[in-house]
Amino acid sequence: MKHLLNITDLTVDEIKLVLELSHRDPASLGRPLAGSDGTPKGAALIFEKPSNRTRHSMEIAVVQLGGHPIYTRGEEVGFDSREPVEDIARIMSGYHGLIAARVFKHDVVKRLAEASSIPVVNMLSDESHPLQGLADALTMVQEFGSLDGKTVAYVGDYNNVARSLGEVCVMLGAHYRLACPSGYEATDAELSRIAALGNGSINQSNDPKLAVVGAHAVHTDTWVSMGQEAEKTERLQIFGSYAVTTDLMSKADAKAIFMHCLPAYRGYEVAADVIDGSASRVIQQGHNRLHASRGVLAYLLGVTK
Repeated sequence: MKHLLNITDLTVDEIKLVLELSHRDPASLGRPLAGSDGTPKGAALIFEKPSNRTRHSMEIAVVQLGGHPIYTRGEEVGFDSREPVEDIARIMSGYHGLIAARVFKHDVVKRLAEASSIPVVNMLSDESHPLQGLADALTMVQEFGSLDGKTVAYVGDYNNVARSLGEVCVMLGAHYRLACPSGYEATDAELSRIAALGNGSINQSNDPKLAVVGAHAVHTDTWVSMGQEAEKTERLQIFGSYAVTTDLMSKADAKAIFMHCLPAYRGYEVAADVIDGSASRVIQQGHNRLHASRGVLAYLLGVTK
């Protein structure tokens, strides 16, 4: 049984296959979420955290693959409050063709996968955001043809988005540069782990200009994610010099693109003239959440050509 909890649950060849499936017309993927009689199988989509792109992209991807999405709020299942995670996984395995969960704690999706007899997909956890990483890779491959040898910069908090982006970049041969404030950076062990994943490279500094100089793609994310609201005032002060501005983008390659997983806060992590400018690919990137989700679901459900 194949699950997607982290980018590293896929090999390099599997990532390339998922990206190829993501490029394809939905009709060419068949209906892997439909039974032999054509009846749609269910897809349990569980959301402890609310979402715009994740909910819409996953529901449409499920429909395009012949299934029926069931949106479920976190309080309706009550992980370990109403029921143990394992009981939820086993029961839903009898109803559905797959389970996908957007959770606070990564351990929840791990336990779902361990108890489930159907594929489990991590739609976001505190450690990892693999669907976003795949959508980011898809966007950059559309732009550059390949990530091999490209330089990808990430400016801001080393969070779940930065981790999944780094994994997919290094696995696909890109040079990944991080610029994070002191106390919000990747550990040395984390840098070593990612460096060992593929033919790319990873390095880190506290200087956004060092990360961005010559980069082909510049990424950032919100400074205050869901669950961090109590830290907002402190974070805004710490991250103030990590905004992606026109001046910072000017240090990148002349044809560099700007990317952000959204939602974005103009005037904070990114200047309005950057995210709304000609270098921005954030809308394409957001649309690719659908295509990447469809590609990975198709692969987990057995579509390989």
